[in-house]
Amino acid sequence: MTRVAYTQSDIDLIARMMRAEAEGEGRLGMLMVGNVIINRAKADCLDFKDVRSIRDVIFQVQGGNYAFEAVQKGNLFYRPARGIEKKLARQVVKYWREHPSKYSLWYFNPYGECPPTWYDQPFAGPYKQHCYYEPIANTCESAYRY
Repeated sequence: MTRVAYTQSDIDLIARMMRAEAEGEGRLGMLMVGNVIINRAKADCLDFKDVRSIRDVIFQVQGGNYAFEAVQKGNLFYRPARGIEKKLARQVVKYWREHPSKYSLWYFNPYGECPPTWYDQPFAGPYKQHCYYEPIANTCESAYRY
């Protein structure tokens, strides 16, 4: 059983994004970023109504910019994924889901403390430098499905 349909190309995309966004936060930090990617692919609500695949999630444009800064800035995202990142990516598509990213659809790395909301969505919790945010209660049931 998997949480979302995927191809080997999707595993590579998730792995590259996890490293680009959270390599400095170790394996757990990368898993949390990967979990947000999967949550967005599953969420049929809010900013993610027309995002159905991993590729759609990674390359989604919001407000004229890519949703993930790493796509636009290049850096680590455009380097080949390593074996460990691919292994972590397979974990998030198959089963991995933990707090604070468990139901989160957003995260960011602020210059200070995590604000109580992000784009009006409630704070789920921090992990190292990232702040995670879940949808407001009763606004996105699909984000809470396995």
